[in-house]
Amino acid sequence: MNAFFLLFVGFVGLVIILSFIRQVNQYERGIVFTMGKYSRMWDPGWHLIIPIFQRLEKVDIRVKAVDVPDQEAITKDNIPIKINAVIYYKISDASKAVIEVENYFFAVSQLAQTTMRNAVGEVKLDELLSNKKQVSENIKLVVDRVSDAWGVDVQSVELKDIVLPESLKRTIAKVAEAEREKQAVIISSEGELGAAKNVAEAAETLARVPGALHLRTLQSINDISSDQSNTTVWMVPVEALRALEGLAKK
Repeated sequence: MNAFFLLFVGFVGLVIILSFIRQVNQYERGIVFTMGKYSRMWDPGWHLIIPIFQRLEKVDIRVKAVDVPDQEAITKDNIPIKINAVIYYKISDASKAVIEVENYFFAVSQLAQTTMRNAVGEVKLDELLSNKKQVSENIKLVVDRVSDAWGVDVQSVELKDIVLPESLKRTIAKVAEAEREKQAVIISSEGELGAAKNVAEAAETLARVPGALHLRTLQSINDISSDQSNTTVWMVPVEALRALEGLAKK
């Protein structure tokens, strides 16, 4: 009977001791409140807590990703768009994250949405499309500055998608097509200009050198006559024959 009683007392005592133990994982910090007041912060490991008088609240300090949903915004040049982003942050001060703000995850998300709309309204559409990285950095700075009082450290902000109205998409496509046609015309005209200069230089050379024009004529005849399917009749001027005689004498 005594052995059973001792075993029972030992079991009850073990249960009571275990009820005093709280485990804080490596990726957590423990915020301890004693009689409703903040008393200390626990590092990872096992700790003893006094039930009823003390309460433990764990805070995950790993990097978190907040997916900011689509936000309707108007750019500086009055173009309505939809934009979304993702924010990466971590808790730098667990006590502030619990004491200073009711729900830091929700607070960061709402702050990011408001800041993102304001940042879009400060730039034109072309700047937003070409400088997404800079706009993201501006949003990060604002969110990080405000959330610092909550013990939140914003790591980065990445703008994901910028959705334009369908009518604006068609307009941009037309502008891009017109730009490509413009470049094609410029390249073609530059090629024609170069060809014209070469022809002019060749004509000047043929006119300047005696007998050069006749030699060019004979070369053209040779090129055409190389194909047996061609039948060509040429009227060769006497001057061409004389040019050949002159070259033979040399």
